[in-house]
Amino acid sequence: MSVPEGRLRELLKRGLAGDASAYRAFLEALSGNLRAFLRKRLSRLPDEVEDLVQESLLAVHNQRHTYDAAQPLTAWVYAIARYKLVDFLRRRSREDLLNDPLDDEIDLLAGSDDEAAEARRDLAKLLGSLPDRQRLPIVHVKIEGLSVADTARRTGLSESAVKVGIHRGLRALAARMRGES
Repeated sequence: MSVPEGRLRELLKRGLAGDASAYRAFLEALSGNLRAFLRKRLSRLPDEVEDLVQESLLAVHNQRHTYDAAQPLTAWVYAIARYKLVDFLRRRSREDLLNDPLDDEIDLLAGSDDEAAEARRDLAKLLGSLPDRQRLPIVHVKIEGLSVADTARRTGLSESAVKVGIHRGLRALAARMRGES
């Protein structure tokens, strides 16, 4: 059963004022809400729900100082849970890509490594034609699988500049491949 917004807000407010039992009750009540929220979104991965509930609770606890009491509490909490869910799905998709079953790809293994090497050379040549502010975000985010935030830290660019660099770089590569430049 979902705990109403007003009750959660009251428990959090008391908890932030120093009432440890109210804060514990807040986290317990919130865990039920988060469990229901995440169970709906992970119906095919029910074993992952509890881990994400715990990650979300930890994030709520660590970010409690950022909560604006003028805003709805559940919207803030569910935004945190959505970010945790997206992070989980990204990690899982990367792991799935790394763990594709090989028996489905026997023909690939029997094929020539020359094609793969040629493709890598072509890609390196195309990427080498881009300025660093476009090439590096594409390499880090699209090829290495880093997040935009990690790429921004690594390159010294802002997150917006990373996104713009990817967009413009991919557009420039597509134009080159079509022979437009």
